[in-house]
Amino acid sequence: MPPKSHATLSASAADRWLHCPPSARLSELYEDKGSDYAAEGTDAHALCEYKLLRALGREAEDPTENLSWFDEEMADCADGYAAYVMEQVAEAKERCADPVVLIEQRVDFSRWVEEGFGTADCIIIADGTLQICDYKHGRGVEVSAEENPQMMCYALGALEIFDDIYDIDTVRMTIYQPRRSNISTYEISKDDLYRWADEVLKPAAELAFAGDGNFLCGEWCTFCKAKNDCRARADANMELARYEFKLPPLITDEDIEDILGMLDDLIAWASDIKEYALQQAVCGKQWPGWKLVEGRSNRKYINEQAVASIVKDAGFDPYEHKVLGITAMQKLLGKSRFEELLAGYIEKPAGKPTLVPADDKRPEMTTASADFKNVLYKWNCRWKILMLKTIICLLM
Repeated sequence: MPPKSHATLSASAADRWLHCPPSARLSELYEDKGSDYAAEGTDAHALCEYKLLRALGREAEDPTENLSWFDEEMADCADGYAAYVMEQVAEAKERCADPVVLIEQRVDFSRWVEEGFGTADCIIIADGTLQICDYKHGRGVEVSAEENPQMMCYALGALEIFDDIYDIDTVRMTIYQPRRSNISTYEISKDDLYRWADEVLKPAAELAFAGDGNFLCGEWCTFCKAKNDCRARADANMELARYEFKLPPLITDEDIEDILGMLDDLIAWASDIKEYALQQAVCGKQWPGWKLVEGRSNRKYINEQAVASIVKDAGFDPYEHKVLGITAMQKLLGKSRFEELLAGYIEKPAGKPTLVPADDKRPEMTTASADFKNVLYKWNCRWKILMLKTIICLLM
């Protein structure tokens, strides 16, 4: 489970303070209110810890009855995580007779980050390889292990404990994020990790701990406590105003490329500002030119059982009958039985076209224009071959 107290420069926030060092101290001015998502994640980690300890044959107390957010999905996710880690342990045993497996291990990386510590969900050491596994319960943002600073900080902390005991030369880091069907693994040599710690992590951490450095906004602003009030973020997003919101045909392709690169951050910033202003208004703040009103709502039954009984007595059927959705049906039948019975009746239509950065993992779509060009190219080639054959026939 996560530590009860958090470091000023926490590993989980490392991506933010590495890019924007002064944000670490600025965030201390704000109350840590927590969130339902964080509470759900804490419960999921507790369940994962229990499931994994039991899978390893170790004593553990079942936390289920004390978990406010427990449901079947969380149980399935925890089972999947435990099974995945046990697969990694089995692979480690093929290389090493007695691999080290540590669960919820506190790690200290304060050699590079002042007061830096955290808790690694799982550490496996076998035959020169140190592996860190981290469980992520969130379904919103897909988390990549590649050059992930949180994972790299945890790995440094683990090396502080074990590097003098074991002959470690490779560090492998894995993010297990079941609700996004995401298992991401990144491997780096121990020497390269130490080099990153000395050349990148330590200098940025010194700036951040002192509250120095430059503010810089980006995708790392998402979980920053100061994101609603941050002047640097506001200035960066208001940069779009230089386009004076002209209609697309009046701006250049280069302008559109610049705007595309900023739109996601702009939309997120605007949403954060709107939510912040709403919450302040609910608490009594008056915004000149604005007022708080009731939003739209839909009618609902106050007692569904009574409604059903009355409608039945009137001679009507109050229930609608339809086939269960795919997720509900799979839960009803079980995954293997679902595949056995219904695999031939399931299709996944092509998704709606979405414009994303070029480094997105999804394969590029073939547009209708590209298809037409391809058909035209093939027709042109066939026409040339036909003409060549005709010429050859005429020459013979």
